[in-house]
Formats: sequence, C-alpha cells, structure tokens
Amino acid sequence: MSPEPDPVPDPRDDARARILEQAERLLRHDGAAAVTTRAVASAAGVQPPTIYRLFGDKDGLVDALAEHVMAAYVDTKAAASASEGDPVADLRAGWRTHVEFGLANPELYRLLATHRSPGRSPATARGIEVLRARVHALAVAGLLRVSEQRALAMIHAAGNGTVLALLEVPAGERDPGLADAMLDAVLASVVAHEPAAPEATRTTTVAVTFGTVLDDLPGLSDAERALLAEWLARSVERLQGA
Repeated sequence: MSPEPDPVPDPRDDARARILEQAERLLRHDGAAAVTTRAVASAAGVQPPTIYRLFGDKDGLVDALAEHVMAAYVDTKAAASASEGDPVADLRAGWRTHVEFGLANPELYRLLATHRSPGRSPATARGIEVLRARVHALAVAGLLRVSEQRALAMIHAAGNGTVLALLEVPAGERDPGLADAMLDAVLASVVAHEPAAPEATRTTTVAVTFGTVLDDLPGLSDAERALLAEWLARSVERLQGA
C-alpha cells in the first residue's frame, strides 16, 4: 500500500503569513500609522483585495496582527506557575508581565488602544480571561471587597492606563516605581484586609466569596441557584454604592 501523499500547502496560508510578517515589520519600524492595507499589501507582494479576502478589512488585519504578536505572550502568562496559594502574588506577577509586554511592544500596544472595531481582539480577550481567573482566585480566597466584575474592570483599566502613561514618557525618564504604585493603589480598593475592614467591606467580602461556591451547594434547583446569585449580586452592588 503506497503512503498517503503529503497535503498540498494552501497558498492562502503562505499569503496570510507573509502579510502578517510585513504588517508587524511596518508596525515596529514605522509605527501604527504605517499599517495601512495598501502599505501592507505592497510590502507583502500582494494586491489589496487579497487582504480583504483573508482578513475582511483593516480591523480584521489588526486583530490578526495582535493575535500573531500576542499569542505567545498570553500563553506564557496563562501558563505561569502559581505561587504557593497566594492569589495576590499571582496577580502581581501577571500585572508585571502585562506592563513589560506593553513597554516591549509599544507600537502594537498603541495600535490596540486606538483600535475602533467592536469588541476586543481575540488575543486581548484571552488575556482578559487570564485576568478574570486571577480575580476569581482572590474571591475564592475571601479577599475581594468589591464584586469580581468591578475588580476585573478596575485592574484592567489601571493596567492599560499605566502602560499608555509610561509609553508617553521617554524610556530613560520613566518612573520605575509607577507600575507597582498603581497596582498598590488598585489593590487597596479591591482587596480586603481583615480584621481592619469596616463592616460594609466585611459584608461585601462575605457575599462575593459566597458567590464563588454557589455551583457547589447541594440541594438547590437551577432556579433557586439563579435567584440566590441575583440576590448576592444586588447586595454587592448596593454595598459598593454605599
């Protein structure tokens, strides 16, 4: 029996790889403004319609470029070894990795920050899911004084703002302690420090922590579980607004 012939390479894969390679080169050498469909097509040796066929439009090209550059970073971030049961230390490690990536890839980071397509790039969405898991670990440990969603939003916004603020300053003039100071400020707002926390904070922490074990509570119907989750969410919202 003769061996199966090797699959014939899809020329679209070669064109896609070449386009992304040239888009990344233009981005790194000439900045975000240089990443136009016409410039990328010319550098990759293809006609502009090829980019539209492969990526849909410039937004699709930017999403694919972000995925191309960020995929290895996000995989490394997700696979980072956890500390010995310290979710705060894990969050700090992820924060530093995020800041380091932004400073090492300034043009890509700026491009993503000004990217106006609806929703997030796939790579950015994956990074947020990694952050969501770390925030959930804080909640499971009973350390959150706000809801998981608010903690996620605050940390994500602070992280992006910190990187963009640092990128506005020449590398040699940047405050080396700014990133850690910003994280400390956010953690002071979202992480509970018992027993000094006031009553409202303790109540919020209990409610948020209880919400993480709803799926494991025995003897509840799906409707009862959903109703209890809604009550807890409302309580947390009211306490946060107090």
